[in-house]
Amino acid sequence: MISTVVVEDNRLMMNHLRTMIEEAEGYELKAAVSDAFEAEKLCSAGDVDLCIMDVQTSHNHSGLAAGERIKNQHPEIKVVTVTSLIDPDVLARAGSGAADSLWYKDHGDEELMDVIDRTMKGEHIFPDSSPDVELKEMFSSEISPRQMDILRRFVMGMTYDEIAEELKLSKNGVRWNLDQIVEKGGFTNKHEMLAAVIENKLIVTTLREE
Repeated sequence: MISTVVVEDNRLMMNHLRTMIEEAEGYELKAAVSDAFEAEKLCSAGDVDLCIMDVQTSHNHSGLAAGERIKNQHPEIKVVTVTSLIDPDVLARAGSGAADSLWYKDHGDEELMDVIDRTMKGEHIFPDSSPDVELKEMFSSEISPRQMDILRRFVMGMTYDEIAEELKLSKNGVRWNLDQIVEKGGFTNKHEMLAAVIENKLIVTTLREE
């Protein structure tokens, strides 16, 4: 039997994942917890084969950070990340050692149980890109990687001067890129743009690493 730990802070999704594992042939539920860091302790205690890991868990604890530590300390444990966060950094980090596979809760074309079964057989399943979502009059894919770098720092509260210094840009360059997103998206101002970015989970800056 594949001993499984489920990590999910949404009660409805937690119940769905619990039921899925309990009804799946060859799997048994060892524990279901809401905190990624608690899952680390369970994995370290032994007798865990699979961890189904949410990204944003209780207390904003990062499932990506927890997944990295689990994979480093217990490489035999498979970690499948499940998330509704479309932030491209989530997909990139999951594929760089924080997980064996990733599945999007709201945008997945494949069934989660199929992804889990294939992961347990040694496959690594990651989408080619994060989901494309509508942001008023534009889609998230229309934001360039450079603009995403600028936007991420703007969401974090950095000033134009701070963003420019960190990314080796001019202050006017920072302003121009943000204005381009506002214009292309049909937003009234940058505050409306920020609200749309946060509401659609395009950028996440609140995850706690430890």
